[in-house]
Amino acid sequence: MKAMQYLAYGGPDRLKPADVPAPRPAPSQLLVRVLAASVNPVDWKLRSGQYRRLMPVRFPSIPGFDIAGEVTEVGTQVTRFKPGDRIFAMLDTRPGGASAEYAVVGEHAAARMPANLTAREAAAIPLAGLTALQALRDLGHMTAGKRVLVVGASGGVGHFAVQIAKSRGATVTGVASGRHAELLRELGADHVIDYTKRADFRGPQPYDIVLDLIVRTPLRAFFPVMARDGLYVASLPSFSRVTAAFLLPFVSRRRVRIAGVKPRGEDLDELRALCEAGKLRPIVDRVFPLEDLAAAHAYSQQGRTAGKIVIAVGE
Repeated sequence: MKAMQYLAYGGPDRLKPADVPAPRPAPSQLLVRVLAASVNPVDWKLRSGQYRRLMPVRFPSIPGFDIAGEVTEVGTQVTRFKPGDRIFAMLDTRPGGASAEYAVVGEHAAARMPANLTAREAAAIPLAGLTALQALRDLGHMTAGKRVLVVGASGGVGHFAVQIAKSRGATVTGVASGRHAELLRELGADHVIDYTKRADFRGPQPYDIVLDLIVRTPLRAFFPVMARDGLYVASLPSFSRVTAAFLLPFVSRRRVRIAGVKPRGEDLDELRALCEAGKLRPIVDRVFPLEDLAAAHAYSQQGRTAGKIVIAVGE
């Protein structure tokens, strides 16, 4: 099968086309003909070696975690899917494997593709959508009436977080550049803060939940606009955030958490239901063919994406 892979840590130019054997599904896995994949920042952070201590890569490596495609074979223990089913998933294998014509994924990590989306749109959802859902629902205990601040609201995770929070009845303030303000309002944001014109986060405060997807602003800058029992969630660990997560409960009712993401088919089913109800739509910034994956990584590294970058594979 055709794939893109890298043999050592480095820049986007490390990504090269290759012909490699198609993977074989284990008893609990699906073999999927990949129609589309998508790029997440973790892909190029792994490739660059930035995460080599946290998530070391075994070479050669096929990057990518998000797929949408058609099941071609199922393992002997699979009961929920059959060949011909169209699914989307966050791959539960490390470090991915989505940038290829075929991929394997555990049955528990897959879900049927939203009926109203194309494969390219569905491929944009898994990792970013799961991150947003699990952060707001599992860490934030999102309920109607909560006031939510999303920092980095126009990015991959951010634009899903805005929509998921609105679907649960929250008042949402999004922080992004002014050129993305109209998009965020279309997605349901009640208020938009243009970080290029303002350095503060004043809005319909105090915020019950702050979801920080940029993690560059000092943590202390958020406390004045947070509720006394507010929650701050960072998408990336840092020394100050991890320290605060442990020590803050001793002196304050505020809490700090670090978001993670788990590949869960039942959570993708929840996102699928939101899509089919018209409450969630993926924004596709650009589509690159598989052979141009290096250019897609380079574009993602610029940090200016509105929504997601999609890779056209078999569609």
